[in-house]
Amino acid sequence: MIALCYFSGPIYSSLSIPYNMNTTLRSISEYTSSDALIVLVKKTNLPFAKTVLSDTEYKTLEQATQQGIKQLVYPQAKRFVFIEIISNSTQEAARRLAAKIVPLLRNYRLKQITLIDQTKDHLLRSYTEGLVLANYQFLKYFKNKEALQSSLQTIQLLSAAIAPEQVKLLGHVLEGVCIARDLVNEPLSYLTAPQLAEEIKQLGALANFSVKVLDKAAIEKLNMGGILAVNKGSVDPPTFSILEWSPANPINKKPIVLVGKGVVYDTGGLSLKPTANSMDFMKSDMAGAAGIIGTMYAVAKSELPIHVVSLIPATDNRPGLNAYAPGDVIKMFNGSTVEVLNTDAEGRMLLADALHYAKQYDPELVIDMATLTGSAAHAIGNQAGVFMGTAQSSTKQALLEAGFATYERLVEFPLWEEYAEMLKSEIADIKNLGGSGAGAITAGKFLEHFVAYDWIHIDIAGVAFLHHEDAYRVKGGTGYGVQLLYNFLSNYSKP
Repeated sequence: MIALCYFSGPIYSSLSIPYNMNTTLRSISEYTSSDALIVLVKKTNLPFAKTVLSDTEYKTLEQATQQGIKQLVYPQAKRFVFIEIISNSTQEAARRLAAKIVPLLRNYRLKQITLIDQTKDHLLRSYTEGLVLANYQFLKYFKNKEALQSSLQTIQLLSAAIAPEQVKLLGHVLEGVCIARDLVNEPLSYLTAPQLAEEIKQLGALANFSVKVLDKAAIEKLNMGGILAVNKGSVDPPTFSILEWSPANPINKKPIVLVGKGVVYDTGGLSLKPTANSMDFMKSDMAGAAGIIGTMYAVAKSELPIHVVSLIPATDNRPGLNAYAPGDVIKMFNGSTVEVLNTDAEGRMLLADALHYAKQYDPELVIDMATLTGSAAHAIGNQAGVFMGTAQSSTKQALLEAGFATYERLVEFPLWEEYAEMLKSEIADIKNLGGSGAGAITAGKFLEHFVAYDWIHIDIAGVAFLHHEDAYRVKGGTGYGVQLLYNFLSNYSKP
């Protein structure tokens, strides 16, 4: 038995359901204790269903198949049997198919299910991903959360195509996604910048990665002008968290550094967000940080043999107190001066300081992830993230492949030198806003000013938070980036 138990601590209440995934059993008769069997079959191997259905039930299955019906439910004396007739054998189709069955599992209050894949297309992993992620709930603030809690407690897998160790690793990744979702869904009334640092410490203790937190005094001592400028309107101090997973014999001689934007809430500052309802979900402006934190958890729990450092600059952006103002000139951590034209372009101010801090590690590669621009969301919607950077083409290709493998897809934007012209200031080294066009690119071009290593910037503004459910990508925080980065890191080889 391979137990995949989700963290059920005081913070992540939505992860209180343990999932036990079993790949050791081989006989259908050994699954009689399950509340339900879910069998994936094709028309070509439909007779397999005879092993779990009566003759009468099997006849109805044959008739339904001829009519084009693809999902059938058989309530039996001791269990339910769900038959999924697979016509599209892609991994993403399997994830989305799994999401459709979750409401039925909840409706029947099923606790233990067994998955059996007879398609020979190796769909069980993806189907499990869709099932677990579609079953995610964030119930922390409901008075009657026990009544709303999904009944599902155990998932067992029957397949010779997925090894026990792979199931264990899959569990760590799905935990990381759910942790990222929880962090994004937490409101500012709880998740301030100092509290985010506390969350990271607790996760570090659970997953065995080290955590160092720089408080406001330490940030001031380093002269991180970007972070301090954004924080000037807040009553809560900023934090700068440094996470590190350093295994004994890493495959990389120099660390990979991940940087996540941790703006725990964004009003736009004095450049107050003008769009109706645009602030309603700005608790999600730290989704880049959440994705990096979830990735670090998965990497450390899986004990990947790769040295990874993550940097999380965090604050909220408000128009109060002595808030920084349009027209201000800010001296950044690297000594450059920035003319602030819009205080709502605050994420790049935090990231710039963190990207310069990354230089001290002499990194092999730096990847930052942020909900940085509406421009990225307008360009490609909620179907992919936007990326750009100076890393080698082989690194970019590996990241693209990781995106398609996990369906956390990416689209590359250019970083042509002409875009730098849009950031020239008349009174400072650079300004924090370009023109009316190419906003995602000029934001990336701004960040490029602060890097001196192989680097990739990922803008997740369109994919970090959904206003409507999309199959296993539930409404609210999506946890985007965890599966993408974990896949990339687990397959990493130096260019």
